[in-house]
Amino acid sequence: MTIKPLNEIFNLPIPEEEIFRIAAAVPEPLINWYRQNARALPWRKNPEPYRVWVSEIMLQQTRVEAVKPYYQRFLEALPDVAALADAPEEQLMKLWEGLGYYSRARNLQKAARQVMERHGGKLPPSYELLLDLAGFGEYTAGAVASIAFGIPVPAVDGNVLRVFSRVLASDSDVMAPAVRKGCRRLLLETMPQNCPGDYNQALMELGATLCAPNGPPNCMACPLSHLCRAYLNGNPSAFPVKAPKKERRVEEKTIFAVISPEGVLLRKRPEEGLLAGLWEFPWEEGHLSKGETGKKLEEWGIAPKKRHTLRPAKHIFTHVEWRMAGVLAVCEKILPPEGMRLVTWEEMETVYTVPSAFSAFQKAALAAKEELP
Repeated sequence: MTIKPLNEIFNLPIPEEEIFRIAAAVPEPLINWYRQNARALPWRKNPEPYRVWVSEIMLQQTRVEAVKPYYQRFLEALPDVAALADAPEEQLMKLWEGLGYYSRARNLQKAARQVMERHGGKLPPSYELLLDLAGFGEYTAGAVASIAFGIPVPAVDGNVLRVFSRVLASDSDVMAPAVRKGCRRLLLETMPQNCPGDYNQALMELGATLCAPNGPPNCMACPLSHLCRAYLNGNPSAFPVKAPKKERRVEEKTIFAVISPEGVLLRKRPEEGLLAGLWEFPWEEGHLSKGETGKKLEEWGIAPKKRHTLRPAKHIFTHVEWRMAGVLAVCEKILPPEGMRLVTWEEMETVYTVPSAFSAFQKAALAAKEELP
């Protein structure tokens, strides 16, 4: 199989040898900058394999500041692979509540059980064996292998792709699989063998701070500005180049916050698909009128003492956007309809995992609780 030259993959008017020369000049100034300027993050204090792994899974598609409190709480509750493997599903989901992308937590536990069965409870010090675990793609395996075990393999994420897109002034679609593979090949052949973890983290740190995705890059403070073709050409903000995203599908829903002094009405989602197996406020498709919401409550056998329209809310998933109307139904007593459950106020806060998509309605329910007799 013929390997396509990197100058074709990155669409560059320079020879492949020059691309390798530029990449080989990146590690020294970047690592020096990282060791002086790296943010103090909890998972960097002790890069033990389990801690690194949990942090990397949490950080996928989630901001660092949002992850910090979840990370600390998760490690306190589940301090090692064995504890994670044995954790009840409701506890795991509650620990993850609000982080989103809940399949990450399920794969985390599935992999923990694989580690218990195959590797005696210890993450294997092998990129290939890590790649064979649930939830481990090339990035996660590369990050854990390099940071926790010092194995010289790349960890190519969006930050790394953005940095190299600018350093090389590549106008190829940064999200194209061929570009990701080309970047990985370039890093594999030019990364330092003695500190691969620092190098991978330095690239991520640069992309998260100075060479950031939103707003112009801070080239004046960048340790790579003397190498960066985009900066030297005077147009760093022109990179990276991305193909236009497909428009998200919009779905309209009416959410029912049905409450009583005893608790809140919840319903479990299907075990497959979006937000699989989590608990939600009951809802119906479309934005229902006042008459339609009353009819639906009647069908469920619910006779509210008071009924209020709630402020609309919106939640964006990767490929779909929910636009939600809401109704608060305050009852003296609730007999749960088939397929629903009345959970106590304490259980809703400590046991049942309600996704952040419903947070506006959960807050409304908790506020209304204060006025209940």
